[in-house]
Amino acid sequence: MKNIIADRAALIDSSGIRKVFALAARLKDPVNFSIGQPDFDVPEPIKQAAIDAIRHGFNKYSQTAGDEQLIEKIAQKVTAEIGWKNPAVLVASGVSGGLLLTFLALINPGDEVIIPDPYFVIYKHVINMLGGKCVYIDTYPDFSLHPEKIQAAVTKKTKLIIVNSPCNPTGMVYSADQLKAVAQIARKNDIVVLSDDIYDIFSYDGPAETIAKHYEKTILLKGFSKTYAMTGWRMAYAAVHESLKPILEQMIKIQQYTFVCAPAPFQKAAEQALDFNVTSYVEQYRKKRDLLYEGLKDKFEIPKPSGAFYAFVKAPGPAATPFVEKAIKNNLLIIPGCVFSERDTHFRISYATTDEKIRQGIDILCSLA
Repeated sequence: MKNIIADRAALIDSSGIRKVFALAARLKDPVNFSIGQPDFDVPEPIKQAAIDAIRHGFNKYSQTAGDEQLIEKIAQKVTAEIGWKNPAVLVASGVSGGLLLTFLALINPGDEVIIPDPYFVIYKHVINMLGGKCVYIDTYPDFSLHPEKIQAAVTKKTKLIIVNSPCNPTGMVYSADQLKAVAQIARKNDIVVLSDDIYDIFSYDGPAETIAKHYEKTILLKGFSKTYAMTGWRMAYAAVHESLKPILEQMIKIQQYTFVCAPAPFQKAAEQALDFNVTSYVEQYRKKRDLLYEGLKDKFEIPKPSGAFYAFVKAPGPAATPFVEKAIKNNLLIIPGCVFSERDTHFRISYATTDEKIRQGIDILCSLA
């Protein structure tokens, strides 16, 4: 029988994160440092807003770009935080949905996309699937942004620079000076920047800066999934300065034929979420960060993460995958760094779990080290 599977499907692997997530379901009470979702539930006022929306009939399609009231509220927020006077907004089905729409709207075969390595897994696979070329910028060992390396990587084929801060998987938060330097490079070469700011609220050593403040040709992606524990609700938004409105219009057009719209009742809940203060949750995660870091720093090479809820840790020995396999045999689920990187030297920890599980995980890791 002839091969009926499209060639593009062979360009991507099944998610290494999801493989470990599936494995967790088969283990008895594992210490699960694998999946990146908050361990708190959706706050009650936001749940109630979703319930009320369902009961009051907000169950049909919204406009493709999103509910008008939510778009207006997001636009006001972007103006207040970024300074863009008339931002264009699209409500997306998760930041993952926003990423797909962005890449579909921008990337032609052969276009180059500059990506700091380590990186969020979706970037690589979708870009490859569209025929684009990932140009990786090595950020080891400290995982800070290196503007001089980005400048050296720019060519006539560079279509996009991706910035993710706070970063998944490293937990690094880039400084204002680093972001300004990248903005200057992008401006000089007239390159669009994609700023994936999904973890912006989880910044423990001061507010997370965004490159969108320094460069108008930025596609800003922000989500509700991590901030409000709405991972299963698939809610996010893309916002652009009015000068990039033609790009957002293309993303909206593509959404018509893919996602159609984001889930309507959860758009009403997202309005409520924008008014909810999550400071107490962020403080809890700062303490989790400190607990994990203090427990591992004497046994492992671990740059102290400043944001998100991840740590990217150097594994003992020449490769991380054998160490990860050993950890899993000891009922500890971690993700090999090669899922997020062109290297296999580190492993990712998600400390979005209970303090008790963090302590158990520290004990297992230190015993294996």
